[in-house]
Amino acid sequence: MIIRMRAAVLAAVSALALCAAAPAGAQTLTMAVGAQVTSLDPHYHALSPNLAVATMLFDTLTQFDSEARMQPGLAESWKPVSDTVWEFKLRPGVRFHNGNPFTAEDVAFTIARVPAVPNSPSSYAIYTRAIERVEIVDPLTVRFHTRTPYPLLPNDLGQVAILDRETHEGASTEDFNSGKVAVGTGPFRYVSFRSGDRLELARNDAYWGDKPHWQQVHYRILPNDASRTAALLAGDVDFIDQVPTSDLASLRRNDKVRLVEKDGLRIIFLALDHLHPQGSPQITDHEGKPLPRNPLLDLRVRRALSIAIDRPAIAARVMEGTAMPSGQFLPNNAFGAIPDLPAPKTDAEAAKKLLAEAGYPQGFRITLSGPNDRYMNDARIVQAIGQMWTRIGVRTAVDAQPWTTFIARAGRQELSAFLVGWGTSSGEASSPLRSLVASYDRDKGFGTSNRGRYANPEVDAKLEAALRELDDAKREGLLRDATRIAMDDVGIIPIHIQKNLWAMRPTLVHDSRADELTRAQDVRPANSPANSTVR
Repeated sequence: MIIRMRAAVLAAVSALALCAAAPAGAQTLTMAVGAQVTSLDPHYHALSPNLAVATMLFDTLTQFDSEARMQPGLAESWKPVSDTVWEFKLRPGVRFHNGNPFTAEDVAFTIARVPAVPNSPSSYAIYTRAIERVEIVDPLTVRFHTRTPYPLLPNDLGQVAILDRETHEGASTEDFNSGKVAVGTGPFRYVSFRSGDRLELARNDAYWGDKPHWQQVHYRILPNDASRTAALLAGDVDFIDQVPTSDLASLRRNDKVRLVEKDGLRIIFLALDHLHPQGSPQITDHEGKPLPRNPLLDLRVRRALSIAIDRPAIAARVMEGTAMPSGQFLPNNAFGAIPDLPAPKTDAEAAKKLLAEAGYPQGFRITLSGPNDRYMNDARIVQAIGQMWTRIGVRTAVDAQPWTTFIARAGRQELSAFLVGWGTSSGEASSPLRSLVASYDRDKGFGTSNRGRYANPEVDAKLEAALRELDDAKREGLLRDATRIAMDDVGIIPIHIQKNLWAMRPTLVHDSRADELTRAQDVRPANSPANSTVR
């Protein structure tokens, strides 16, 4: 009854409101996004919603197009001048929003700031650790000296927003969030920000690149799925991301809505507690008593939990066809992915045998945690997996919480098993390997999002060799080796690769991105030619 009533409400709103609605202004775009923006400090929290906002306000030396191909940004060109030195030529005539000129001094300042940002829950330092020192050759030439040969430096610098030394020296993360120093070189200027509610932007008419079509942008944060769809159908917003899968069928039939789908680069997976050998925080026996040892440290248990999951069923029923079951970090055609590595086959009986071999013939109790407002159908995925684990004797309690609460607990290593995702904006396997399964090492910047604290010296060795390898073919082979070792060891449990979904007025078109970033500069009127420049 509730489902039928909701469908009727959406249909009525569509028929009566959307047809009559008109844009607030020809130069105004109102967007609604499903994920919380946790900070405007572009170096504070490596999180896709934050990165999307950062790329509207700030620029990077290199950048990625919608297919995750590297392009020039604030750097016009770059080249290695020796095995351990990269030279970047900077774009002339660029100014920050406050009028300050962009120079090599700003690049050097930025690289020094990134690892020094306090209390970062997922640091950007992973992208700067290879740099031993920055040499300023002249105002528009900078050289990066690395400790070892490092072919990924141009890719990594595509993640690091460049700041103005004069404006940002000594600035805190709160100074960014208050808007005091939300100053970049990006296509939009900061107007206002209310955390958990909305960000207001204005076009940067002095932008060095193609100027966006929108004079004003209202970037609303609406984590509730039904609210986002209803806002679009009511004409309150022009564009939404994370389209609820339950609304896809009705929206596809609605000629007042344009839907866009794109295969993504985000893996949804389960992280497991590898940190606590003497018992995991949320695992007990069936009487509720803590176990003397952590069963997740036994490979047989991890394999049992993995093959108990029916990934095709989740992709088809929970995700309603908007996901691809996976047994690794990236789609098969991505750089460093393993072409012949399928998603693990579901086998509940084999899972029970593995548990018995590991000394848990009756299973145990576990809490499976996850967010309920971050990824597409995240709470429903957790619920489905909990039922699948319970069927093999691992009685599973499900705890789905708001993202901010959940991720803080995960970062403190308080959870035994939890669902999370990772979007790979660079399009290659080094990104998830370094962040998710490399042994946590603050000095190296490795394992910054390895919240389960998985560690495997073989993975680390292959990864570090890949990061030093200048030959692309050899480097890809090493990345594949590292991936296979981590997957065979069930360092994490991959579930599926998420497809990206957006919906908008039919008068709009969208340059949809594989990295799922939702940005105002990628939206334009349907009657406007692609790559046109607003003057």
